Amino acid sequence: MSNYKLLTPGPLTTTEAVKREMLKDRCTWDDDYKNVTQVIRKQLLKLAQVDEPDYTTVLMQGSGSFVVESVLTTAIGENDKVLILTNGAYGERIVEMAKVLKLQHIVYSVPYDEQPSSLEVQAFLESDASITHIAIVHCETTTGILNPIKEIGEVVHSFDKTFIVDAMSSFGGVPMDLSSLHIDFCISSANKCIQGVPGFGFVIANTRALEKCKGQARSVALDLYNQWEVMKQDGKWRFTSPTHVVAAFAKALEELIEEGGIHARYKRYAYNNHLLRSRLSELGLKAYISEELQSPIITTFLFPHKEFSFEHFYQEMKKAGFVIYPGKLTDVDTFRVGNIGDIHEDDMLALCEVIENYMVVKNNEN
Repeated sequence: MSNYKLLTPGPLTTTEAVKREMLKDRCTWDDDYKNVTQVIRKQLLKLAQVDEPDYTTVLMQGSGSFVVESVLTTAIGENDKVLILTNGAYGERIVEMAKVLKLQHIVYSVPYDEQPSSLEVQAFLESDASITHIAIVHCETTTGILNPIKEIGEVVHSFDKTFIVDAMSSFGGVPMDLSSLHIDFCISSANKCIQGVPGFGFVIANTRALEKCKGQARSVALDLYNQWEVMKQDGKWRFTSPTHVVAAFAKALEELIEEGGIHARYKRYAYNNHLLRSRLSELGLKAYISEELQSPIITTFLFPHKEFSFEHFYQEMKKAGFVIYPGKLTDVDTFRVGNIGDIHEDDMLALCEVIENYMVVKNNEN
């Protein structure tokens, strides 16, 4: 395969140094490897601006969705009830998981281009005292919208409920102080803003909230509490861990720190997003999400006209060295361009030039 620039929300373009870390084999039982796990756990707490013993980190094998399901099956007991906020496909996936796990749940859904309201969340909690947990996706990768977890977290905290945040596409790329946001379970993945590769995810959990979860999980492999009980001892994973991926992630964390931390990375991502939105706007490509609700993670654009062929557009971008994303909407036709990964100003300018040339050619044909 050619070495494309992945303009996707993960897997994404990684550095050569991260890739090289996967060339060495490692033993899961070796103390050096277990120490890598422990270092990662501590570094993630620092990135979340929290400390032990109030918070702890648990790494979990699998894709991001595995880790979301791990939290749901572990944190929500038979007598609990979760309010799920949705404005995209990944919030809806949480609803699907809740149904399969037979969790008591209620759904608060808004259109894909709108944010859920903290006032509505308050109304739900006032009208239904049986709600014990609230779950939301921070950056809904379906569209790139960024949801107001600060305002919603304050409401959740005022009712003394448990706050679950799927920060899959935002943690590491958007500054977050978990304590001030009142997040009890923050979920993310190795192959997103920290710029590692796929293979595991992680949960940064309020320790007291996690301690309450003992014996609740409806799964053996996805039991977050049992994973934590083993891992906190010396860094050993309960079952075979993705050793190559863990090593790559450790390197990616080093590179994040070298870049200047989350604030510096956020600045780069936001500039990528601004550059893309402004340049494509000049070409008549309209962003689906309004600028004030836009995350710096991924940008969704409406098809410019009814005759627009995404498949042809995609293949032409790929020939030029860029892989983009199809839309994931049910009501309008869109495509998406990721702004994260080892992507810099020169890459975005080159992409915009390729798209500009494409649009000129297609306009002339028409």
